[in-house]
Amino acid sequence: MIRKKAATLKRNTIRWRSHEPTRLETFSDAVFAFAVTLIIVSLEVPKSFDELFETMKGFVSFGACFTILFLIWNNQNIFFRRYGVVDAYTTFLNGVLLFLVLTYTYPLKFLFTLVFSADGTYLSHGEKLSMIREDQVPTLMYVYDTGYMLIYLLFYLMHRHARNLALKLELTPYEIFETSSQMYINLLNVLIGLLAIIIDFALPGPFKGASGYTYFLIPVVFFIFYRFRARRSKKLFETIE
Repeated sequence: MIRKKAATLKRNTIRWRSHEPTRLETFSDAVFAFAVTLIIVSLEVPKSFDELFETMKGFVSFGACFTILFLIWNNQNIFFRRYGVVDAYTTFLNGVLLFLVLTYTYPLKFLFTLVFSADGTYLSHGEKLSMIREDQVPTLMYVYDTGYMLIYLLFYLMHRHARNLALKLELTPYEIFETSSQMYINLLNVLIGLLAIIIDFALPGPFKGASGYTYFLIPVVFFIFYRFRARRSKKLFETIE
């Protein structure tokens, strides 16, 4: 019985088809490293305690930005490890992904600096200035929502392409199931981003920024999806002893 269970576990796993980074992945890693460099709180050592305190306040927003970039990098890394696809279409999608990562680095840093700022102001030559006007908030949210939606749309297209190559990649039924699961979860992320844009458009002026609360749906959606996925996987692949 133990051997049967071991065989089942081995069969119901994702085989890694790429073990050494390709030139495309190496270039991608360099781009992500550069993006992380752009969000570093400060490249200059503080010269006073006040400067140190201002720098320390930026570490929370830096941590949030770093986490998002890490999640994007990790998704991309797992995709290439699992499928090892480096054809023209995948290269194009990956190139667009890297372009978006670099394009959205500063907007992402600005957004989280604003979110974690106590009063939405910054110091400039000893004078406190507002980081953003009320009428600019909708535009900021449109920019963030669009970037979120496009990034996960690219991941959806990459996984759909991998599933279309199932015969060529010799994907097992479980690997096809897992690939489809990744397609759907990325598509759900796209829909969440789209919903945030719709809410931002529909809300009256003073409440435009509230569309950001849409992203609190993510853990709820993930919980429901993976509960359903677990039941489906158990029904399709669990061996009855």
